[in-house]
Amino acid sequence: MAQLNKQRILLIIGGGIAAYKCLELIRRLRDHGASVRCVMTRAAQQFVTPLSVGALSNERVLTDLFDLDDEREIGHIRLSRDADLIVVAPATADLLAKMAGGHAADLATAVLMATDKAILVAPAMNPLMWSHAATRRNVALLQADGIHFVGPNAGEMAERGEAGVGRMAEPAEILAAIAAQLAGRVIAGALAGRRVLVTAGPTHEPIDPVRYIVNRSSGKQGYAIAAAAAALGADVTLVSGPVGLADPSGVRVVRVETAAQMLAATTAALPADLAIFAAAVADWRVANAADEKIKKGAKAPLPKLDLVENPDILKTIAHLPPSQRPSLVIGFAAETENVIEHARKKRKSKGCDWIVANDVSPETGIMGGNRNTVHIVTADGVEDWPEMDKDKVAEALVARAAAHLAATTGKA
Repeated sequence: MAQLNKQRILLIIGGGIAAYKCLELIRRLRDHGASVRCVMTRAAQQFVTPLSVGALSNERVLTDLFDLDDEREIGHIRLSRDADLIVVAPATADLLAKMAGGHAADLATAVLMATDKAILVAPAMNPLMWSHAATRRNVALLQADGIHFVGPNAGEMAERGEAGVGRMAEPAEILAAIAAQLAGRVIAGALAGRRVLVTAGPTHEPIDPVRYIVNRSSGKQGYAIAAAAAALGADVTLVSGPVGLADPSGVRVVRVETAAQMLAATTAALPADLAIFAAAVADWRVANAADEKIKKGAKAPLPKLDLVENPDILKTIAHLPPSQRPSLVIGFAAETENVIEHARKKRKSKGCDWIVANDVSPETGIMGGNRNTVHIVTADGVEDWPEMDKDKVAEALVARAAAHLAATTGKA
């Protein structure tokens, strides 16, 4: 994750059993080039030791607001300002309540009160504590104050027989949320003045006036991508197949039915700086669609459908001359097996820069759902992203694309 390289993370570790997950989070952050400084609450030290945290972070672990050496230079103020992002994990019910109430009685809460940087919290607590009215009030207040949340997730608790919403997000999910938060901070508005083209939804290839060939697609991911690009200031054209979704705010929507119409609309929307092809375009169409409804009968023969290939929209755009081709062309690969292998082959055969690959086998429940698990396949390798809401996938993908454009085209 390029967004993490050389970024400074201040990790505040709260006092819950999920604190052990922070050891893995620290390791992953450092693997991606981030530096990590850690503050541990008194309760956190009952679950993991400062020695373990310090060994993984390669930094001194801070625990005491009244440390003579640190506070000689007003250490909690310096801590709060030096970081690029502050992460609180696990954020217990008690710690959330102190944050909502503006407490500053220990080092962790003093840092949180003294910062002008973004804060990301990963709650972790018993399901009844998470659903308690006081916690709900505190979360709502913190969100209104601009605090960002990742999780909690549903699952088994540490206590035997306890299950529900309250389990801290996994390190990989927190890592992705950190990357998305940093990318958004670094490149906010960087798509201003950029033209972005997005395709979404299925295409309908007529058999006769009432029947058609179609790939399964809700269009949700493509629409979320268009909305995310618009939120970063881009001039966005969304070429959409038939879906039941409202137009994203601030986005120019061109509605089409067939693959041929989508190709024509896509070509007409050029030039563009960034093109993201999320549509599930039907690979084939009927060579000669019937003008009238094909009737069935007891003695009527089964109709013969002669299929021909549809135009390959992604490949067509990716192989345009440099003067016409978008600077960054991103395709999607929906696979049911050997996801990464097929995605790598598709990136090369299509000629696109990146492929966003996901597993759409029935057991994943992704098709038509609101969450997605994707892998970003580039010439440099594969990035495995954790399961996230499609809106979050869109925000992270567009943020990463905008950072890439800024770095490669010299245009901020």
